[in-house]
Amino acid sequence: MISPLASVDPKAKIGNNVTIDPFACIAGDVEIGDGCHIMSNAVICDGVRMGKNNRVFPHATIGAIPQDLKFVGEYTLCEIGDNNTFRECVTINRGTASKNTTIIGSNNLLMAYVHVGHDCVLGSNIIVSNACQFAGEVQIMDCAVVGGGSLVHQFTRIGSYVMIQGGTRLGKDIPPFSMIGREPAAFCGLNLVGLRRRGFEREQIDTINQVYDFLYRKNLNTTQAVKAIEEEMPQSEARDMILDFVKSSERGIVPGLK
Repeated sequence: MISPLASVDPKAKIGNNVTIDPFACIAGDVEIGDGCHIMSNAVICDGVRMGKNNRVFPHATIGAIPQDLKFVGEYTLCEIGDNNTFRECVTINRGTASKNTTIIGSNNLLMAYVHVGHDCVLGSNIIVSNACQFAGEVQIMDCAVVGGGSLVHQFTRIGSYVMIQGGTRLGKDIPPFSMIGREPAAFCGLNLVGLRRRGFEREQIDTINQVYDFLYRKNLNTTQAVKAIEEEMPQSEARDMILDFVKSSERGIVPGLK
């Protein structure tokens, strides 16, 4: 049902069983999939491509132009998957010429006042607590949990199955399966609770722990640790996920506790 008090551009493509509440605003270059609910005073801007069964709470703004002085009006997008929840006052900027598109996967929860900057890429099954702020071109991989009030520097990557303590400032990459906290941010161990909830077996967790022994507990630099892991540990999905992440890091990974 579309309220007669909503502002919906006639060029917008609206799917079946979509609810748009009074005073919501939908621009013309927008696609909204079946079963979505756009609540009062939410704004869906040009360039948004939204999948099915998303909920956009009051005062959220999806697809606004980037807060980047290099942006000069180029045509860019904000692509959103299915079954996401964007709580009150969430803001998501669309892309720039750098990558063209801001991407949000599926089954994510972004709590109130979260900001997602231009060209960010968020995977699926992510939980972002209240008031987290992500600068441009941040990447967050599947099943990560980001504690409230965290600040993430541009170009930073957050790996899968990570747990980040609330109020953390991040400027280095966060490798998969890890728990991050303290000030300055540091590797504090494995995200054991999250891994068990996601069905990881004891053998898999032991393998992950062994990898992080090399990276953080044996007084090796990152290059030495990667070489030792490749030489001394058999291949496995978890081992290779961590190695691929570390070797592809341009900002370097977060340090261990001192």
